[in-house]
Amino acid sequence: MTTLRIGNASGFYGDRFDAVREMLTGGELDVLTGDYLAELTMLILGRDLLKDPATGYAKTFLRQMEEGLGLAHERGVRIVANAGGLNPAGLADALRALAGRLGVPARIAHVEGDRIPPRGGALAANAYLGGAGIAACLTAGADVVVTGRVTDAALVTGPAQWFFGWSPEDADWHDKLAGAVVAGHVLECGTQATGGNYAFFTDHRPDALRRPGFPLAELRADGSAVITKHPGTGGTVDTGTVTAQLLYETAGARYAGPDATARLDTVRLTPEGPDRVRIDGVRGEAPPPTLKAGLCRLGGFRNEVVFVLTGLDIEAKADLVRAQVTDALAASAPAGVRWELSRTDRADADTEETASALLRLVVRDPDPEKVGRALTGAAIELALASYPGFHVTAPPGKGAPYGVFETVHVPADEVEHLAVLPDGTRLPVPAPKETRALEPVPEPALPEPLPPGPTRRAPLGRVAGARSGDKGGDANVGVWVRTEPEWRWLVHTLTVDRFRTLLPETRGLPVERHVLPNLRAVNFTVTGILGEGVASQARFDPQAKALGEWLRSRHVDVPEELLVDRLEEQL
Repeated sequence: MTTLRIGNASGFYGDRFDAVREMLTGGELDVLTGDYLAELTMLILGRDLLKDPATGYAKTFLRQMEEGLGLAHERGVRIVANAGGLNPAGLADALRALAGRLGVPARIAHVEGDRIPPRGGALAANAYLGGAGIAACLTAGADVVVTGRVTDAALVTGPAQWFFGWSPEDADWHDKLAGAVVAGHVLECGTQATGGNYAFFTDHRPDALRRPGFPLAELRADGSAVITKHPGTGGTVDTGTVTAQLLYETAGARYAGPDATARLDTVRLTPEGPDRVRIDGVRGEAPPPTLKAGLCRLGGFRNEVVFVLTGLDIEAKADLVRAQVTDALAASAPAGVRWELSRTDRADADTEETASALLRLVVRDPDPEKVGRALTGAAIELALASYPGFHVTAPPGKGAPYGVFETVHVPADEVEHLAVLPDGTRLPVPAPKETRALEPVPEPALPEPLPPGPTRRAPLGRVAGARSGDKGGDANVGVWVRTEPEWRWLVHTLTVDRFRTLLPETRGLPVERHVLPNLRAVNFTVTGILGEGVASQARFDPQAKALGEWLRSRHVDVPEELLVDRLEEQL
């Protein structure tokens, strides 16, 4: 059976620079992809574009292509990346100039049309396009395709449509596309699929995880795939690492995209030898009639001061300085003021640092003066007039601008999706003819709970893995287990109420639980916990990257039989 080998060399703007060379020289590939665009990245590129209209794309990618263009040409590998950001045409021009200087006969194409009319003072407004434009460019003979904002999975669905010739006339069109969507989602974050950021990392040899290799998918014509990595590279690919990535930044059973809606409740994972996991059984549905779009705008200005409180009377010291600063700012108080005391101190500590707690003050306001000089004066003037041992981690500076990310939806047929082919032809890409509005999936039947038996108080993470992340102002926390008895316990134990109890920060916020029996997983969405998104830095962990690890550290009553099984496995 013909196989399309698609590798990934970037999970974000700033990922391992050498990954392009490593993937091109480490083994066989047909297509190499790179994901450079996160929500925060679009804001950064928007600010770049304001300063210089010739920029607005991921400059790192252009530097990687100084070596990568030649290597890809020698090996016959196509390159597809969303590094075009807000200016894919500009990046395509820069790549043509680079190819000319290097003497590499690379045919360059790009996809545009994702930029939509800005609203509400947005610096960047972009719809998430699907893979059809990428497919058109590759069909026209492109060696390199760069895009603006497309879905992360489009970097795989586009090449798959080109390579296999999938067509809307195919009876299983949406199933095949959904399989490619799932494979693309596993690849998109690079080494997170090969053991990076993995909850059960202590189960693997430490040396294996020091430098994980980047993942690749062996995609088949029916939409199934095997997730693996190049031979001899670090890291691990197993059903656990793939499950973790499948749960990352998703929610319910329907994972919607502009190509197809993938039913995550149909995904089957099967080990297929060392560092090989098969994904099959994925069912697909027509995509929704609207496209997700991201708006990035300037939210205002922020500043922060971190007070160090050492030794005795930590709470009283915090109360004193909080009252003093509040009085000092009263005449011109910032619109937003947030205090957070982190009790990092220990009793009878043998170092000063471990005897100290941190009191963090964050202020926000549309007026930079209210978070700049006013805050600086209020904090520093207390140096000799506050709690004993007064000092701060760093003197406050000027207020810095912060961004806000907002998600909206726009009709797909109102977005001009264009494939700009290597010869300059501008080919319109029509919106899908068949669409299906999203609706909730009824909760599946739950397995029988474990029979009553002795329990032991232990961290949830002794049994369950988790991975969490951000989507605008919301967070998702995916939790999974590895055996059927563990699943029978988890799905009845980790309810929404128990989740809120274990993570008190989520109390008072909308929390939704999604059950995915095939993955032995529950996926929680917490609405609003991240404020206005990562760029606004609304909380200590602004992207909710460690929210799942906090959950795993909380103690619950675990059946002893599950803990004994885990102990025996480790021995």
